[in-house]
Amino acid sequence: MLLACAFAGLLALPAQTGTSDVSFDKSPELCDADEVKARFRASDKIGPYDVTKEKFRLVVPKSYKPAAKWGLFVYINADDSANLPAGYDAVLEKRKLLAVAPYKAGNGRPIFDRFRLAVDAAFNLEKKFSIDPARIYVSGFSGGGRVASMLSVAYADLFAGAIPFCGVNFYTEIPSEAGKHWPIGYIPVDEALAIAKSKGRYVLVTGEKDFNLANTRAVFEHGFKKEGFKNAKLLEVPGLSHAPPPADWFDKGLEFLDKPK
Repeated sequence: MLLACAFAGLLALPAQTGTSDVSFDKSPELCDADEVKARFRASDKIGPYDVTKEKFRLVVPKSYKPAAKWGLFVYINADDSANLPAGYDAVLEKRKLLAVAPYKAGNGRPIFDRFRLAVDAAFNLEKKFSIDPARIYVSGFSGGGRVASMLSVAYADLFAGAIPFCGVNFYTEIPSEAGKHWPIGYIPVDEALAIAKSKGRYVLVTGEKDFNLANTRAVFEHGFKKEGFKNAKLLEVPGLSHAPPPADWFDKGLEFLDKPK
């Protein structure tokens, strides 16, 4: 079931600014096991998940006021920390974005848990803050970037865009060298895919020295462009290895995501 008017009638609550750890008392239907499986056309068995046992790191810039709509940046790490990359706080303030990252969402966590942690963060914070639904973005680094790239298509009715760092998956085979292919990463439901192609915004970030450079380039050319995504961009950061981009390149990516819808 795609998201429709899930937040109608909910009031934004005033909030203390700064960085804090938060938890949530309820997951939306979007996190139900059957819903997640349907979105990814998956037959896998999904283990138990209880959001009340999870913790999230929330960043509310000091200039945030509920009277104005802000965006939301959901970040998935490759490890179990909930830290944002260095220097990003100032960019969040400039771009009027709140940020949230789940703890224990690293590459060792089952992927369906990682999906649900990000969805829970977006859903619950949109209820509590004055959030513009057209500016809810998902991101992550390395394996977290791959998770973000999948979520942003399969949940395109929730996430308006994505900016994965040094890791991206796609739903078709992607040509590699010498007749080889990178395998299909996931299979999104058709309705969400149509939204992603027509309305979603995507910035794939890689580095000149990133070992995922060739894969990211190929996904951009033979995936997003070939499949007709209306709004997609590739950023290659000079000198960057396998690491999150510096703050100025993060800002460049957000500039593309924030282009008028």
